[in-house]
Amino acid sequence: MKYAVFAIVAIGVIPLAALLTFNVRWMKYAFWGVVVAMCLYQQTAINFFSHELYPGTSRGMEVSLIHLFAIAILAAFALRRKFAGWMPETGYKLYVLYFLMCMPSLTAVGDGLIAWLEVWKMIMLFIFYVMVYTYLNGTGDVDTVLKSLAIFTIINTLFVVKAHYAGVYQPHGVFPHRNGMAMGMLLLGPIFFAAYVTHGLRSSFGKMCAIASGGAVLCTLWSYSRGAIAMLPLGYGIAALSCCVQGGRRWRKVGRLLPIVVAAALGVVAILPRVIERFVNAPKSSGETRVELAACAWEMIRDKPLCGVGINNWSIKMAPPYEYQDRASERLEREFNYRGIVETVYLLVCAECGIPALVAMLIWFGWYWLLCVRLLWRLKDSYWAFVPAGLLGGLSANYLQSALEWVLRQQLSLICLMFTFAILSYLNISWKKLVPAEGMAAK
Repeated sequence: MKYAVFAIVAIGVIPLAALLTFNVRWMKYAFWGVVVAMCLYQQTAINFFSHELYPGTSRGMEVSLIHLFAIAILAAFALRRKFAGWMPETGYKLYVLYFLMCMPSLTAVGDGLIAWLEVWKMIMLFIFYVMVYTYLNGTGDVDTVLKSLAIFTIINTLFVVKAHYAGVYQPHGVFPHRNGMAMGMLLLGPIFFAAYVTHGLRSSFGKMCAIASGGAVLCTLWSYSRGAIAMLPLGYGIAALSCCVQGGRRWRKVGRLLPIVVAAALGVVAILPRVIERFVNAPKSSGETRVELAACAWEMIRDKPLCGVGINNWSIKMAPPYEYQDRASERLEREFNYRGIVETVYLLVCAECGIPALVAMLIWFGWYWLLCVRLLWRLKDSYWAFVPAGLLGGLSANYLQSALEWVLRQQLSLICLMFTFAILSYLNISWKKLVPAEGMAAK
């Protein structure tokens, strides 16, 4: 039944794209549909060639409602001849470079179909990435894009609050996993926090951002993800500092920070016992498992440093007849036997796709971090100056947390990341249009 409904909706992509060409305002309504699709990602996803029991990062050729919206919006812009092109900006090209560096790993796979499931995911992410950038380039509607992310954050918070008071110890909201939810909220929350620090509560957008920021913090704390909680002060601290160094009403910004600091301190005191319990009473086996999986990754890298053992093939290569787990056991002088995924996205990419792919991914990630730094100064006289300030904190926290988690390879976590990357790409290309004339003259 689900496949039949999906087929009907998929057929509707073509008439929807044609309909959107008649009125630019309808494009905006379609983009609001992206928010709904993000919140219903798991419920609307269809896995073709499904391998539901496979413990890897991709378990099927996944297509969800959000992908259909992306294709419809892209097709509408193409029909209006306002399509931005597939690689109009450096960040796009770096993603393609990373994608190409992963392709040699297909020569080393143990299961070719399993590998292509991850390749499919990367292609669908690129389409989503291009859609957000094309929408921004074609409409200049940064307001709608940021409001959609704020609404997504608030809806996720409502799901988390409901689950928490229903007795769920570590709720995951609309995400498939609590750690992925914590990482997503830690990426988006600092944007809205920076918006509140910069603009206060004078507008409905400012109030929305304040609610979204508070909700993102609450979600991160209630996830009880040790990595996310450890990164929380760093992400929001960098965002606050970035807002202040941009200049312009610094004392007013500091004044807005004071009630936040007090509220955060009270919230931390209220939740502190459980947080301490999560850190102190964590099983010793958890740390040992991380070390053992890292040792397995190192054995894979030593064996195939250039092409890796095969994209999305980690779990296959952890089992016989492959000997990576036995070699790691011998080197650590203790036996272990499981197929869990190594708890760092960097070692996972390096082991599966090789050192060149890891370097390409680091360059891609690093480009957007440096872009935040550049835009801090370029946009300091713009209304949207808070975006790079917040993302500098959010990306810093996400990149560091990814050294402790592999969840950045999950679909919804990557969609959130691609969302922010597309926004930064647009701001980088269009910053001169966003800065008032007097601000440009001052430069």
